[in-house]
Amino acid sequence: MMKFLRQVWESFRFAWGALKTNVTRTILSLLGVTVGIFAIVAVFTIVDSLEKSIRDSLSFIGDKVIYVQKWPWGFGGEYQWWKYFQWPEPNYSEYKYLYDNLESASAVAVMDFRGNTMLKNGSNSINALIQGVSFEYNLISDIPVQNGRYFIPLETNNARNVAIVGADIAESLFPGQDPVGKPFKLSGHKFTIIGVREKKGESLVDFGGSPDKICLIPFASFSKLFQSGRRNADIVVKGFPDDVGMKEVEAEIVGLMRTKRGIKPRDGNNFSLNRPEAAAVAISGLFAVLTVAGWVIGSFSILVGGFGIANIMFVSVKERTNLIGIQKSLGAKNYSILFQFLFEAVMLSLVGGLVGIFLVYLLSFLKLGSLEILLLPRNVLLGLGVSSIIGVLSGIVPAMLAARMDPVIAIRAK
Repeated sequence: MMKFLRQVWESFRFAWGALKTNVTRTILSLLGVTVGIFAIVAVFTIVDSLEKSIRDSLSFIGDKVIYVQKWPWGFGGEYQWWKYFQWPEPNYSEYKYLYDNLESASAVAVMDFRGNTMLKNGSNSINALIQGVSFEYNLISDIPVQNGRYFIPLETNNARNVAIVGADIAESLFPGQDPVGKPFKLSGHKFTIIGVREKKGESLVDFGGSPDKICLIPFASFSKLFQSGRRNADIVVKGFPDDVGMKEVEAEIVGLMRTKRGIKPRDGNNFSLNRPEAAAVAISGLFAVLTVAGWVIGSFSILVGGFGIANIMFVSVKERTNLIGIQKSLGAKNYSILFQFLFEAVMLSLVGGLVGIFLVYLLSFLKLGSLEILLLPRNVLLGLGVSSIIGVLSGIVPAMLAARMDPVIAIRAK
């Protein structure tokens, strides 16, 4: 066993020496593999980064959440807007009915919003999205309050004019100050800031608007201010963690909504149950297409690189034919000769792969708008694995030809 390992090590040394001897040829040979690995790993890295950015944007919507709404979220296929147009909007009384009767839900909330609303503090102003929510909303959606606090039941039930603002709103209305406890004007009405959310920063996709520019107020205050919330609103239901697939709470919502609206047994539902998972599935399908495109683009470059390595290996075998004959006449085994050239091909391919991965690593330092490029360990391993496979496939035939040479004929070769 030790003899075998020693011969393998010697083969490795021969291979490394051959690569160092022909530096220019080595560099030219690995360019194809470098471009191919760079293309594959770069596409996978960008896809992973895009997916993470979008999923992070979806996280504030909530996990195990169902939105009871008029319009279904459309992700492909025919969108029958003419049918949905006739459906009634969910309202506050339906929210109260679900809140009082749902047994398979951990939380039920109601929400409504009004976009592009001016907030003022003296000469400072900012346009923001106003979102009216009930007290339980923080049990459904992540609302990290960095400074101050969340609403208390007394404020949401009694329509108090209090607000939790995003970081951009706080910075615009009260630059360089602590905004908690300070008043501002919303549609001519005085509101007091009780909390400031953690700054999220720019995101590739912000579903429903950036949290940094959202102003949360009690739902009752929203209804009084805009005279719309009690007529139309979105109902949000959060299931229990052990409700696999949300089947239990979804079935109960359907039954209660049909009862509340008096829908006949033979008639279909006139409301939509939307779930963030549907958006995640649609996004996964899109990224699957991008991943396939990355493989196709990279495969052409790797194919060219593989042929280049194979060509160089055939040239190396021809150049070292005499040396092969001498080694075999001195007792070198066939597998030792095979390993020399196979290791050379694999090392050549691996070096090309490492250079490609290093270029992707340099790419991660660039700022592509709000997108943060993350080179994950699995993509590094993928690049190294593909490089190794290309090296083996490119070098196996030349290595086998070298290993099977007759030592006498090889020594006589010129």
